[in-house]
Amino acid sequence: MATAHSTFRSLVRRKPIDRIEDDTGETGGLRRTLGLWQLTAIGIGGIIGAGIFSLAGAVANETAGPAVVISFLIAGIASAAAALSYAEFAGLIPRAGSAYTYGYVVLGEFAAWFIGWDLLLEYTAIVAVVAIGISGYFNDLLGFIDVDLPLWMVGAPGTETEGVAAGSYKINLFAALLCLLIAYVLNLGMKSAARFETALVYLKVGIVLLVIVVGVFKINTGNYAPFFPFGLGGAVTGAATVFFAVFGYDAMSTAAEESHDARRHMPKAIIYSLAVSMVLYVLACLVLTGMVDYRDINPTAAFSSAFASVGMKTVGLVIAVGAILGILTVLFTFMMGAARVWFSMSRDGLLPGWFAKTHPTRRVPTRITWILGAGSALIAGFLPIGEAAELTNIGILLAFIVVCVAVIVLRYRRPDLPREFRLPWMPVIPAVGVVFSVWLITFLAWQTWVRFALWFLIGLVVYFAYSRRHSLLAAAPPEPPAERDERPAR
Repeated sequence: MATAHSTFRSLVRRKPIDRIEDDTGETGGLRRTLGLWQLTAIGIGGIIGAGIFSLAGAVANETAGPAVVISFLIAGIASAAAALSYAEFAGLIPRAGSAYTYGYVVLGEFAAWFIGWDLLLEYTAIVAVVAIGISGYFNDLLGFIDVDLPLWMVGAPGTETEGVAAGSYKINLFAALLCLLIAYVLNLGMKSAARFETALVYLKVGIVLLVIVVGVFKINTGNYAPFFPFGLGGAVTGAATVFFAVFGYDAMSTAAEESHDARRHMPKAIIYSLAVSMVLYVLACLVLTGMVDYRDINPTAAFSSAFASVGMKTVGLVIAVGAILGILTVLFTFMMGAARVWFSMSRDGLLPGWFAKTHPTRRVPTRITWILGAGSALIAGFLPIGEAAELTNIGILLAFIVVCVAVIVLRYRRPDLPREFRLPWMPVIPAVGVVFSVWLITFLAWQTWVRFALWFLIGLVVYFAYSRRHSLLAAAPPEPPAERDERPAR
């Protein structure tokens, strides 16, 4: 009985919030180099990617028609509920780790482990999936200039395309190299890496503005009718699909420990990045569905083919090149997010401290970043995009649920804590985030659940064999009364 009680206490022990900023661990902290606009650029870089350059066209063509703009608005409102929850936590707990750290402070060690372990797989898989997508764009561009690469290097085993048997492909070499390139950039140091990311974000936003400004003159309002060709249900179903194009701020929030004045800047960066991205998404979708009848939209290269169809092939080519370079920012944001979650878990003792060692001058977790680069390269190089994509999504939604629940719990447990940003309409907004995330989880394929269950079982073995005993909280003194006692809400 005593052993069971001890085990339960270890599962629910919480990191004391009043001491969290002093807890840098033996391995030291990260260097604070990021300002507000660099953080915002990282957030935009994670949000705007394949969603606007390909997903918008696919949803318009197959699911929602011109009402794809409604799909993005619904998804944006739902995502905003989670974003505001992240913003309150980011202003309160400016530490690396994001949802993992927030869960550790409020819900306890096992909940934190559960989210952190899952996000490691999710973020790494997202990097691989996006790299595979960019590789596809790159191969299409080479075809445009009549350059054909050997089949063995342009696709993972099992990949099958028109006229080419699945066994002809051996590795997606370009996708694998992209993952390693991003790992190299991140290891240059956050200041240099952020400059690289910011430059690409400016390029990407410029491409989207080009689409909007030039495309608005090619709109035929007749293409908006019927606006709901698949009914309102099609627009709602489309929202479930495009929802995965309107997060990224969650990975950006893992960089809180590398931000100047993170308490003030991080909440603003989260809100700004989502707001800017949503405005660009809505305007771009209106232009796309106004230029081309939804039935004629190319699901994979929507904007470049749309401009080509109205006699502006050069603009379409510029958009295609810009899309490739712009989507690189998604790789950057999510690999950085995975590295910071891993770093935080190692610094807390839940994973070996060897991983949390930072470079002596650049102050970035070099070991972790190279391991993530190699892992995502293996996934991108040897798994078809469909199988790689099945590793994503569920972890992000579970993280949203944890953060939305935790922000409610902490508001009522510790209303006295100084908050730079206070989420309005508590608890309605985080409750909306929970409900929408649970609803979206029901859309996931059974294969996703199987892979998630396997990864979770591996995590259970690691936690009970290593993490529970090596956690820094295992040897820490009991929480002070202010942390243990619940206080009435104000």
